[in-house]
Amino acid sequence: MSNSRPADTVPTPESKDRPLNSAVLAAIQAQEPHHRQPLLFHNATIHTRDPLIGTIAQGDILLGGPTIVGIGPGLITAAGDDDMLVIDCTGLTIIPAVIDVLSTSGVRSSRTDNTGTLIPGRPADFILVEESGPRAYQSILEDPSTAAAIVLGGEVRTWNGRDLGHGNLPSNNLPSNGAPSAGHLSTAPVPAAPDLQGTWVSEDDFLHQHLLPAGRYDETRGGREHAFQGQYWINGNRIDYLDDLGFWAYGEFVDSTLHHAGYIMRRR
Repeated sequence: MSNSRPADTVPTPESKDRPLNSAVLAAIQAQEPHHRQPLLFHNATIHTRDPLIGTIAQGDILLGGPTIVGIGPGLITAAGDDDMLVIDCTGLTIIPAVIDVLSTSGVRSSRTDNTGTLIPGRPADFILVEESGPRAYQSILEDPSTAAAIVLGGEVRTWNGRDLGHGNLPSNNLPSNGAPSAGHLSTAPVPAAPDLQGTWVSEDDFLHQHLLPAGRYDETRGGREHAFQGQYWINGNRIDYLDDLGFWAYGEFVDSTLHHAGYIMRRR
């Protein structure tokens, strides 16, 4: 029997005219401004415009307040554990709200210099559209009111073309926060920061994250061993995770704690 916690799921109706209805909006707005539950935009085509992650055919974006904390397939498996509010985005495409035409060209020395990308640690600035492929971008440039929703700083700013009155406050303060370079995919993870390796435990004892010396992590959740496993990289005070399911996540070391996806952990 699984020890996972139940999750709230808000389906989106299959309506060409109204891809997102008022019930979905009400559920999301109930989480603002403090985001009592993490928001998970589930099962969309995601154009990250990141040279490492690329386009995800059926993926999820997990928000932690104004920030993207996870992206990729398989995040839905943690929805119950982390009490996520799941928004079903089946049939929709997610694109960055900021278009950086050089983001996928590789001309910049670091992928963290790209502004128009959707990766963990970046502000949650993105647009949901019904179009796919190049039309996803073209339709928004021609008529922004065609967006199913616009999310800036983790908050919904427009809904089915209607301005919700938050004002014009895009969160384009994008830090360079040390995500791994594309070259890491062709090599084994480099063991780093031995003083940070070991077992990190959340304040409620639910999450035990084992950072192993070989550059692998292994999570125990609610007593379930090996709930999530994958690779990790540490760069300064940032840790990046690439789960074996295919999704990316990140965390930050703050003094003697590790902050990751809403959890605050201490090493044992």
